[in-house]
Amino acid sequence: MSEIISFDQQGATAIITLRRPDSMNAFTAELRAALQKALQRAHNDNAVRVVILTGEGRCFSAGADLNDRIDRPVTDILLHEYRPVQEAIATMPKPVIAAVGGSAAGIGLSVALQCDLLIMAENAFLLSPFTTISLVPDGGLNWLLVRQLGYRRAFQLSVESERISAERCVALGLANRVAPAEQLLSAALEWARLLEKRAPLSLAATKKAMRFAADNNWAVSYELEAELQGKLLGSDDNREGIAAFFGKRVPEFKGR
Repeated sequence: MSEIISFDQQGATAIITLRRPDSMNAFTAELRAALQKALQRAHNDNAVRVVILTGEGRCFSAGADLNDRIDRPVTDILLHEYRPVQEAIATMPKPVIAAVGGSAAGIGLSVALQCDLLIMAENAFLLSPFTTISLVPDGGLNWLLVRQLGYRRAFQLSVESERISAERCVALGLANRVAPAEQLLSAALEWARLLEKRAPLSLAATKKAMRFAADNNWAVSYELEAELQGKLLGSDDNREGIAAFFGKRVPEFKGR
């Protein structure tokens, strides 16, 4: 797709790889734009049912490239370059798996935690290093950490810039799974293959409902669930799932 990002499709899974290994996949303006374009491509391709986001080399992403020249207010960069990447992940009607090798730090951590599922190499860690250089966690990281950990634990991990090991990430709910470092991508692909077989419309609706529920009350979340269920009930895939259940066979979902 470009020299700094690759888009590889294996079956119904798209593998998007950040490719600035010599800079630990640190984000530049070019990488931000390329990642947004790759995510949009995965969104638009009906043949893609699952997305894996990973980094080439020794880490997922070290965050923003501090050597990258900033020629405008950082507020503009965060709102108009990083935010579209985050929103592309959040609004994509397909599961996005972050496969984190080495480390995910800074805004690289923000991007990893925005994904729907997260698998880490057993020797990898997550890091919010902002206070070590007198900055505030950004890229939506404050919201992501507080939502997932609660205020006190999120605050402590951020102000102390603790390296959170893969095992502890799973215990805290920041990651779902751990794999041997040399098997990280194959483990992510195996997971994606299982998700490929699930009903695409159901996955999309569940992602939409649960992300909505994280920011809204029970009543309006209930209403959205009812609306989504009304659209799914009687669909081709719904009928196929029921027929497969009674026929004691594996369903073949078409996304209709």
